Amino acid sequence: MSELVYPPVILAAKTVFRALDLRLRVEGSHHVPRTGGAVLASNHVSYLDFIFCGYGAHESRRLVRFMAKDAVFRHKVSGPLMRGMKHIPVNRAAGAGSYASAVAALRRGEVVGVFPEATISRSFTVKELKNGAARMAQEAAVPLLPVALWGTQRLWTKGRPRTLTRRHTPITILVGEPIDPAAYPDGNALTAELRTRLTALVDRAQREYPDQPAGPDDSWWQPAHLGGTAPTPERAAELDRPARRTATS
Repeated sequence: MSELVYPPVILAAKTVFRALDLRLRVEGSHHVPRTGGAVLASNHVSYLDFIFCGYGAHESRRLVRFMAKDAVFRHKVSGPLMRGMKHIPVNRAAGAGSYASAVAALRRGEVVGVFPEATISRSFTVKELKNGAARMAQEAAVPLLPVALWGTQRLWTKGRPRTLTRRHTPITILVGEPIDPAAYPDGNALTAELRTRLTALVDRAQREYPDQPAGPDDSWWQPAHLGGTAPTPERAAELDRPARRTATS
């Protein structure tokens, strides 16, 4: 397939990385296969995660087709870019079609990127995972790779102002070893294994991260179990629940 949009977007992103002097640490990118289909399943802490998850496949010269909510494809600016990069729209009211499109892409030999937590984790820990990533890897018979991202939340995350011009920010990208879906009896077992490996990678990324909060006011980006002031997983789950309507609303 001809690629007229994706390469210039990657070039622009790399230019921004250099301008902001982002301190990128990428490990395990050799795990991304140079040919054939694969599913990259990443944790989700920032609105920019797709950029950095995709960068994890750069060494293997693969273009990652991300699954993203269809509203992004309808936007007048992002829509043409998303379609041009051949990403996969997700209509949550009709998820079967999106799933089928992803499986078809995998069978064509594409790398598909998925955020199995579905939404950004406010606690910056790995939430319960949806099993779609595991099921599509099994159905297409392609490897499933966990990807841990850390530091991206300091640029733009849920409930915090954007700091897209923040300079010298360390960003960690860890690509884990491929998981063979044939070794697991069903999607739930494979999802459980994915969560175990993803949690271990995220924990490593957090503990090896070179920066620490500058003070109490800067500890929001650290998870509670590491002494930060991010919501606990329990509190984050409460914040994510839709507000209940009152009897008069």
